[in-house]
Amino acid sequence: MSYMSGIVVVDKPAGITSHDVVRDLRRVFGTRKIGHAGTLDPMATGVLVLGINSGTRTLGHLALTTKAYGATIRLGASSSTDDAEGTISSITSVENVTDSQIRDHLAQQVGTIWQRPSSVSAIKVNGKRAHALVRAGESVELPARQVTIESIDVDKISRDGTWCDISVNVACSSGTYIRAIARDLGESLEVGGHLTALRRTAVGPFVIDHSHSLESIVQSEDPWSSVIDLGSVAQMVWPSFIVDESQEKAISLGQRIQTPDPVGAGTIALLNQRLELLALGEVKGDVVSYKAVFVNNS
Repeated sequence: MSYMSGIVVVDKPAGITSHDVVRDLRRVFGTRKIGHAGTLDPMATGVLVLGINSGTRTLGHLALTTKAYGATIRLGASSSTDDAEGTISSITSVENVTDSQIRDHLAQQVGTIWQRPSSVSAIKVNGKRAHALVRAGESVELPARQVTIESIDVDKISRDGTWCDISVNVACSSGTYIRAIARDLGESLEVGGHLTALRRTAVGPFVIDHSHSLESIVQSEDPWSSVIDLGSVAQMVWPSFIVDESQEKAISLGQRIQTPDPVGAGTIALLNQRLELLALGEVKGDVVSYKAVFVNNS
């Protein structure tokens, strides 16, 4: 089945940027209207959510505030980028660091905390990306920001005499830097720490099982088969209501319709009887105010 608009979830491979994925998909789908909902570092793999054509207009409304990652933290050295791609320095013995200390110090980062973003983040400083300033040789110190880390579960702790590697699963709010968790763990244990592997396993309701490898999409005879149509996306993300034909016509003309009953606060999705997304809106009194209208795939 082919959809001219929708959401595609890519399992991003390591070694390329999120923009590289966008570039490849623009070629595959024959449109420049492709954007992503949150970048992944070149080193990272996993869930990258992208909108195609009208799907790009849903990205700002998607409930993608929670994310999940699998990561490997290495204790015993710091990195200029807080990950394995930076310059490694300050190698310190980890032989006196116990497993219980590691778990205790990670637990101190769980909750709503103030976290200092990695200096090689995409945050802008005086109009320029922090990572670009760092790579140009400038020193960047970003202010801490409030994030929520719901959980850090330790899967495995392994040692080889020089390093201590900790495999963790992290559930957190958008804006959390997993590299910063590794850095702060190393600093609190006074041995240094950095990230050696990162895989995003969920963004909002989109999980790794929804994803397709970039290679499989590029090589597919029907790449549209990997796309989730907007009606299905709406039912995954928002309270969704099916309207009748007269209401569908009103929406197409920009006329407000009566509020579906019952409905709470926040974004709602309006679908026609073919389960196609017509509009996103919110309740204003006894009518629906539209945030975006998708009539005729626009």
